[in-house]
Amino acid sequence: MVNFSLEGKVALVTGASYGIGFAIASAYARAGATIVFNDLKQEMVDNGIASYAAQGIKAHGYVCDVTNENQVNEMVAKIEKEVGVIDILVNNAGIIKRIPMIEMTAAEFRQVIDVDLNAPFIVAKAVLPSMIKKGAGKIINICSMMSELGRETVSAYAAAKGGLKMLTRNIASEYGEYNIQCNGIGPGYIATPQTAPLRTPGHPFNSFIIAKTPAARWGTTEDLEGPAIFLASEASDFVNGHVLYVDGGILAYIGKQPQ
Repeated sequence: MVNFSLEGKVALVTGASYGIGFAIASAYARAGATIVFNDLKQEMVDNGIASYAAQGIKAHGYVCDVTNENQVNEMVAKIEKEVGVIDILVNNAGIIKRIPMIEMTAAEFRQVIDVDLNAPFIVAKAVLPSMIKKGAGKIINICSMMSELGRETVSAYAAAKGGLKMLTRNIASEYGEYNIQCNGIGPGYIATPQTAPLRTPGHPFNSFIIAKTPAARWGTTEDLEGPAIFLASEASDFVNGHVLYVDGGILAYIGKQPQ
């Protein structure tokens, strides 16, 4: 029988006090996992713990900057001591800066690379030794359609997410022999509070996304839950180095012919 249960597993989802990370972590909790997350400030961690509690979930929150290797190593050691060895890592924390490339400073470019690419390397590196010792582990990197496509104003983000796709494949290549699977999820355009202003009827971007998506709608955070559970469970034990695009078909579609 296919096993989608996460019973008895410890899942670390970075930056999961709200948004996509919160939705994935909540789904993991409902599938039986113990949830651990981090954020940059204590206030955000406290807000996250309260949001999980409102859903009946006891989550463990830590203040940690995932771009800081020392802080990450300390957090992972604390989690192992206070909660247990991490079975599932979701590298969800990320930022985007929408700036035309010729206006973007090298420092701004580096900041996006640091959060979106260097941090997943740092956190994965911290959890891998215990996964190797245990002989099992799941690492899920939150990639993007920008792992495959370019778009105006997102040069740093696209570079980082393209790199994250290849880091995903390399972790799979390097550590697959230890029964560790590393895969990615590439969300399409998801309806979140952050995208609400773009989704008003008649907004040009809203019309653009609906026209470009065969499903003819924005995705929801619920659309990501099943794929995230699949990649974290025993059901995906022979799936490795893959990026699962949850995009309503955008990447498969050339778009409508102009009328």
